[in-house]
Amino acid sequence: MKAVVPAPILPGGSKVSGGPSVPQVPPLTQVISSFFEMMKLKMVFHILITTYVGYYLGSKVEMASALLWHTLLGTGLLAIGAFALNQAIEKDYDKLMERTRQRPIPTERVGKTAAVVFGCLCFAVGTAYLWIYVNPLTSFLGGLTLVLYAAVYTPMKRMTSLNTLVGAIPGALPPLMGWTAAQNSIGMGGMILASILFFWQLPHFLALALMYKDDYRLGGFKMLSVTDPSGEACYRHIIVQTLILVLVSLFPFVFRLAGPWYLAIALIGGGYFLLAAISLSRRRDRPAARALFFTSLVYLPVLLLVMAWDKAILFV
Repeated sequence: MKAVVPAPILPGGSKVSGGPSVPQVPPLTQVISSFFEMMKLKMVFHILITTYVGYYLGSKVEMASALLWHTLLGTGLLAIGAFALNQAIEKDYDKLMERTRQRPIPTERVGKTAAVVFGCLCFAVGTAYLWIYVNPLTSFLGGLTLVLYAAVYTPMKRMTSLNTLVGAIPGALPPLMGWTAAQNSIGMGGMILASILFFWQLPHFLALALMYKDDYRLGGFKMLSVTDPSGEACYRHIIVQTLILVLVSLFPFVFRLAGPWYLAIALIGGGYFLLAAISLSRRRDRPAARALFFTSLVYLPVLLLVMAWDKAILFV
């Protein structure tokens, strides 16, 4: 007697007759949600704060609000494109790490090809938009930011521990883009802002590298916390770079970009940041690295917003 195989039942109770199975297509809301997750909008917002401060500090007494919005939109598109391309390139490595394996591309909620196309589209539209509605210099800096992040920093993470130093360059450019959008030139103020962002990123990302050194090892990333298992190099660099950051953070007052209220906050915030770095070098544990990481997250926006609030108009 021939066995009778019951037909499979779909959700809702309907039966499927014989024939090849049809792959299920995720609902549109799930696709949109996955794309938004891939965009890393919280990090984009953080980038746009630095861009806004650069624009505000580079502006005259009255800001051109339309130009500001054009600058933020173009910069945001480039940041989103950079994150999409970074995740597409690192898909196979992200699968190996606990921290990243649930991202949209490793879980294939967003296809790698779709992410690359999306990232390239954001790059093309973002640079063209800044060129047309802001100025060519800001457009060039924006395009350079994406290229350095996605095409240089991302592959370097698997080659050398110097990747953190190189990756700090594109991270330092958004406030400079805000400045050049307002001034259409790279001035002392723009370089000071970029320098603050550059030196802030080093202790910030080294703390992150210490927190997730096991993950980075599994993923094959040559972070300093992986290449130097003792951690000595990490702790030394964190102290030195934080000291340089505190020094550079005084430049806005020295060069009359901001006033005495900013100076007070820069000294207090820098002192607290340095204490957190020293605490990490002494304790050498994950909670201390986490404390430094979160201190850095609070320090930067407070410093920049107070700088904007206490702007010295005479500078420009």
